[in-house]
Amino acid sequence: MAMWCSRTALRRLQQISVSQLKMAEGLASTSQREMSTLPRVYVTRQIPPEGLKVLRESGKVQFELWDSDDISVPRKELLQKVRGVDALLCVLTEKIDAELLDAAGPNLKVVSTMSVGFDHLSLDELKKRGIRVGYTPEVLTDSVAELTVALLLTTSRRLIEATHEAKTGGWGTWRTLWLCGYELANSTVGILGLGRIGVAIAERLAPFKVKKFIYTDVAPRPELASVINAEYVSFDQLAKESDFLAVCCALTPETKEICNKNLFSKMKNTSIFINTSRGGVVNQEDLYEALATGQIAAAGLDVTLPEPLPTTHPLFTLKNCVILPHIASASYTTRNAMSALAANNLLLGLQGKPMIKELKL
Repeated sequence: MAMWCSRTALRRLQQISVSQLKMAEGLASTSQREMSTLPRVYVTRQIPPEGLKVLRESGKVQFELWDSDDISVPRKELLQKVRGVDALLCVLTEKIDAELLDAAGPNLKVVSTMSVGFDHLSLDELKKRGIRVGYTPEVLTDSVAELTVALLLTTSRRLIEATHEAKTGGWGTWRTLWLCGYELANSTVGILGLGRIGVAIAERLAPFKVKKFIYTDVAPRPELASVINAEYVSFDQLAKESDFLAVCCALTPETKEICNKNLFSKMKNTSIFINTSRGGVVNQEDLYEALATGQIAAAGLDVTLPEPLPTTHPLFTLKNCVILPHIASASYTTRNAMSALAANNLLLGLQGKPMIKELKL
């Protein structure tokens, strides 16, 4: 009886399975037809999982992605993949210019970049074509500020040099001035380009007993400055007074190579220069000269031009220059938040709704 019941149950399960399979086939066919009418999206990188989850679970788009986090999509392939797409989710390594927009064609309505910077986007071309642009500011403020402080301390206290000496046998008897650096206590910290990140950096540095915060920008920013009690100064004053100078400005035609010989020549020979914005705001040849000749004490860079910076670049030969591979936003929390924001911007843009963070062109 038990065997009969088991066989009967099995047959019933098989009948149900066959029925379910037929139903599933019908649903799959319907789903395929529906999918073919959904907006097409191309994702230029294997973005963090939260962003892909948003796209998948929305049920509002069909998307294809370049499935690699190590290698950028080749330009030739990118130009082919964007043909006819309705939206593009990109990262800062992809140049979104007239050539690419022409290749995409008139269906392209939205470009969503997983970045706070937008110097890789041809804004005039996007505006001309009426293409909306989403980006990801604010969510990376904390991680960039933390990394900036870490880079500043690493550079000013010569930690990379010290680690090298400890590893390679340079650590001998105690010496009075060996590997001496510069303290934040009683110092003046200058900020070039005061935005949320600049404020967040100052908030983290304040407990180190910094004496004074100063900043310069295209115009005074009293609301932000009041948060950190920062004083607005001229560009020349910023150079002359800063013991530590943090560059936080966006890369624009006006700020391109703004940190050059003119700036470095006015800085103290004990000053520390930190850049976590964009490599293009610095004239790297002038920076090399300033560091090599002792015009300034040291520099810490998270960004360079180009990226990656060739290992043969003269800046790598200097002990007083610390270079990181553009990792300011590289925390799991921040990168997932950036990818989710980029995905949501894209979906909202395709629906004609206000994006969470839209770049007004």
